[in-house]
Amino acid sequence: MKEMTAGSLPEDIDTRIANRVRTLRTERQMTLETLSARSGVSRSMISLIERGESSATAVVLEKIATGLNVSLATLFEDSSRPANPVSRHADRVSWRDPQSGYVRRNISPANFPSQIQIVEVDLPAGASVAYETGAREVSIHQQIWVQEGKVEVRAGNETYRLSENDCLAMQLNEPIAFRNRSRKVARYIVVLSQPSRPPRM
Repeated sequence: MKEMTAGSLPEDIDTRIANRVRTLRTERQMTLETLSARSGVSRSMISLIERGESSATAVVLEKIATGLNVSLATLFEDSSRPANPVSRHADRVSWRDPQSGYVRRNISPANFPSQIQIVEVDLPAGASVAYETGAREVSIHQQIWVQEGKVEVRAGNETYRLSENDCLAMQLNEPIAFRNRSRKVARYIVVLSQPSRPPRM
């Protein structure tokens, strides 16, 4: 399911993801076979995603992001926009995970050269999402700041139960799972720090 925020220009989010995966793979001089081996996602699935013919789940996209040594948020960036230090509410596009139903929105300005990425997530009541990978060749840190509701976060062997205004810091180097055991939607902000990238003009 594709969602648009008010005032956004029509855009196919699967096409955006397709372009990002293909571009990042090409920049790293990876073949489909190489990325498949590094991510654990089949070559045929990666090919379908790059052609915009598959609405991949968050779990599959996170595996691909790990294989590319980037954060999951990087796959949702709009590389067609010039670098801009301002991110407008009306320009943000939401994406819904077809498996868990959770909704995510990149908040950070598009393509601006920064080590920080900000993402907003709505996790439906009773929903959960578990990322099986985590370890990357680059060091990526993240903090989770709960805005509404309650979120249970399992990082490796540790489980953290977060309530409104709680903030959890961690490094993306092990499997991580998010779960909303309540009857209300939970909303949280994810702030990521990773090696900066050159500006895209």
